[in-house]
Amino acid sequence: MRRIFLFLIGFGLSVLGFSYIILYLNLLTIGYNLEEYVNFIVRRIECYYSIIGLIIIVISSKLKENENE
Repeated sequence: MRRIFLFLIGFGLSVLGFSYIILYLNLLTIGYNLEEYVNFIVRRIECYYSIIGLIIIVISSKLKENENE
């Protein structure tokens, strides 16, 4: 049960983070180049959710369930 919960939390965070990254792609249309875009993404805290979510998904896949459950 813990693995499923962690997976869902990680999935939600990664979807949220990647959604912001995709939304910020609109900056390229107003004149930002790729270097400025990446620099902007690195400084935004909501874009870190994608990395945190992926880490939680990997951790949940590596956890071992108790045999008693």
